[in-house]
Formats: sequence, C-alpha cells, structure tokens
Amino acid sequence: MKIKQLICLLALATPLTTNADTLSFTLGGGAWGTSPSGDFRKDGDPSGIDIDKELFWKDKTVGYYFAVFEHPVPVLPNIKLAYSEIKQSGQGDSNYEFDGEVYSGNVKNNFSVKSTDMIAYYEILDNIISLDLGLDIRYVDASYNVRETTGLLPLSSKDNFKQVVPMLYALVGASPYPGLLFSGEISYITYSGSDVSDMTAKVSYTSDYFVGVEAGYRRQEYNFDDVSNIHSNITFDGVFAGAYVKF
Repeated sequence: MKIKQLICLLALATPLTTNADTLSFTLGGGAWGTSPSGDFRKDGDPSGIDIDKELFWKDKTVGYYFAVFEHPVPVLPNIKLAYSEIKQSGQGDSNYEFDGEVYSGNVKNNFSVKSTDMIAYYEILDNIISLDLGLDIRYVDASYNVRETTGLLPLSSKDNFKQVVPMLYALVGASPYPGLLFSGEISYITYSGSDVSDMTAKVSYTSDYFVGVEAGYRRQEYNFDDVSNIHSNITFDGVFAGAYVKF
C-alpha cells in the first residue's frame, strides 16, 4: 500500500470535527517481556536462519516509553510519541549460510531494532466506548553483527537497516468505570509482499491524582520481502506493565 493510499483512507475514515474535550499531556513508560521467534536472511541466501535454534536468542525484558498530547482543536490531530529498543544476542555451535558465506563452529551474533513512532490520531468516540483512528509513522533502525570466533580467518558480517514505515492506526476501548479502560490498539501496513504490525491488548487505570498504571499483551511483527536485501519473518511478543502521569 502506497503512502498516498494510506492518507486517502485516513481522510475518508476520519471526520475532522471530532477530538479530545480537554487539553492533556501524558508521559509514561514500562517494561515489556519480549519472546522472539522466526527467521531472517539476506537476499541470495538459500534459507532463513532460525533465531531460536541457530542464533540462540532468548526471552528478554526491554523498556518502552511514550508521550501523548491531546487537545480540543477539531481540525488538528492528537499526537502520541513512542519508543522501544529490542536487543538480542546469542552464541553457540552453528552451521548456516548467511550473506553468501558459510558460518560454522562457535558463532556469535548481536541484533538490535529501535522503533520510534509518531502517531497522529483523532478521537472519534470518547465516552463509555472509545474509538481512535489515525496514522502511525514508524522509524525503524535495525542493526546486526554475526561473527565466527574460531578458525584462522573467522568470518564476520554486519549491517545497519533503516526504514520509514507508515501504518494505519486504530484504538478500540471500553470504560465500564471512570478511569478504567479496556482497549486494543493496532498499527498495520502491507505492501509488495511485506507487512509490519504492532498489536496491543491492555487494561489501564487513571486515578484522580494524575497517576495511572497499565498492563497487557503486545505483539510486534516484521515481515520483510526483499526490503533493502533483507527477508525476515520475525515476531516479538509478551506481556508488559507500566505507569504514567497525566496532566
């Protein structure tokens, strides 16, 4: 899906006369227990490398951070900024082909993916039922380093991958009690055989004293089909918990 198509869909789906009733600012963060699965390869490699069995990645807890600005101006969207960084590393006896070279023996690897989101959205409904629609512009900054630790001439391969990913964004929620919200969020795009998604199901509670807490489940997928010579089918998912202040 092209960026112009995303903007057109957003314009059709979003009435520009609906937004927050009051001015507010939220700042928060928390911990996300990520469980990795899937594989990835470079263009030309015969098969993907299993990140569990061949890269020896493990479950890891990472931090996430966010800030939200909401206002009552109908034409302008609300803004949410979010950031998370997933780091993984592994080492063990391996035998696979990557980036045109055969790695064998004791092989180490390091991997990180930083995602920075700017979400512009409108509050279509904001009562017992909540509905937000918008556009999520995600900047993905990923890097890897694979290297042998044995042999006379040990192999190594490293690269950095950067991509701007525009996604449609939606939130649906229900508030059976003041301050309490059950919600689901999704950011998603599919294009040219690739797709990226970020889905969250959570419960949050905002007290009368500006402090709130949240907990839930998050699933993040990066399925790239020859994007910057990368083919991947990688998922990070797990439970999270955090806190925030809302003014």
